[in-house]
Amino acid sequence: MSMAVIFHVDVNSAFLSWTAAYRVLVLGETEDLREIPAAVCGDQEERHGIVLAKSLPAKRLGVRTGEPLFQARRKCPSLRVVPPDYELYVQASRRLIALLREVSPAVEQFSVDEAWADMSGTAGLHGSPVAAACALKDRIRNQLGFTVNIGVSSNKLLAKMAGDFEKPDKVHTLFSEEIPAKLWPLPVRGLFSVGPATEGKLRRYGIATIGDLAHTDPAFLRGKLGKNGERLWHMANGRCVDPVRPVPARNKGYGHSVTTAGDVTDRAAARRVLLSLCETVGMRMRRDGQRGMCVAVQLRTAQFVDFSHQLQLDSATNVTAELYRAACAALDEAWPERPPLRQLGVQVSRLRTDGVYRQYSIFDGARYDRLEKVDAAVDALREKFGEEAVFRARFLDHPASHMSGGLSRHRRTGVTKEVPER
Repeated sequence: MSMAVIFHVDVNSAFLSWTAAYRVLVLGETEDLREIPAAVCGDQEERHGIVLAKSLPAKRLGVRTGEPLFQARRKCPSLRVVPPDYELYVQASRRLIALLREVSPAVEQFSVDEAWADMSGTAGLHGSPVAAACALKDRIRNQLGFTVNIGVSSNKLLAKMAGDFEKPDKVHTLFSEEIPAKLWPLPVRGLFSVGPATEGKLRRYGIATIGDLAHTDPAFLRGKLGKNGERLWHMANGRCVDPVRPVPARNKGYGHSVTTAGDVTDRAAARRVLLSLCETVGMRMRRDGQRGMCVAVQLRTAQFVDFSHQLQLDSATNVTAELYRAACAALDEAWPERPPLRQLGVQVSRLRTDGVYRQYSIFDGARYDRLEKVDAAVDALREKFGEEAVFRARFLDHPASHMSGGLSRHRRTGVTKEVPER
């Protein structure tokens, strides 16, 4: 039986690379953002001024992903800042996944810029694992205009770890015989899924490297960290039996949150934000044929204190008006003293598929049917003409978006960007 071969494909500085490729190949700009200190950042005026991606020159000057823009500018006053373009990123991601599916019978997308490809048994078509990975890497660069790292191994975990080695535009292997030399010397924080809290616990037990973790008694780890301790021990030893799953798992919930441009201090303003969130969440649920029976609001104060509250519904729904009514009720219960809010979110869970039983009352049956038809008509108009085609009068002449986190502004005008392909 031939050995399993798994590729992990990770776009190098994806948001910045995709923006740079579009500007050079489509807009004809001569300046390549990848070659100068540059970063993709959210809107600082709307308190989204976080570095989402940075170029290699910016990284060399100390700019880090996730840090506030003002800190990045202190390190690099000449930093070129560009806004995110999520419609472009979605299109680029789709092109990448489509290309991977041309060379692999099973592709599992892990995030917008990462995927695993099962290359087992394809040596007759593509050559050795390393040769196939190098050819795929070069094809992505030449055909799509951006670079990737490819990790090669016999399972998903080790392929993911290999892909995180030296960047950019590299191919790395991490097979079982390479674990002692390549994996074990790394700090324990470098192990996939180990966050700062777990790292702190492990270091308190004298576990500083992945090798230390691999050689710790699994019974000790289980006693200190429960099942997660034993799981980490297996991972440190390179063990993973999770197959590449080409069909994505169904969503367990739908939600979105937004950081407001200014602090929200009154009920009317908070409700307006919730309505914009319910518009977006409801549209996504209807597109996927899902209804939910639990609506939750998540709130963050101006002092960064988080709290939430949820309500259970009598019947599953994806009607915007019903989601909004439940969200407002949850808000009233969760926010009685009304401290200033900087972030609000809506989450819908306990999902059911379309066609589920609904408990009607003699008062709302006809109204619910009408609301469903209205939502369907509005969704169709927004999909065809952009989200600005139809909006509620409450948002007329108001600066707040009527669909927080909705379609990109390119879709609002009915324009969809095409990702360059050579």
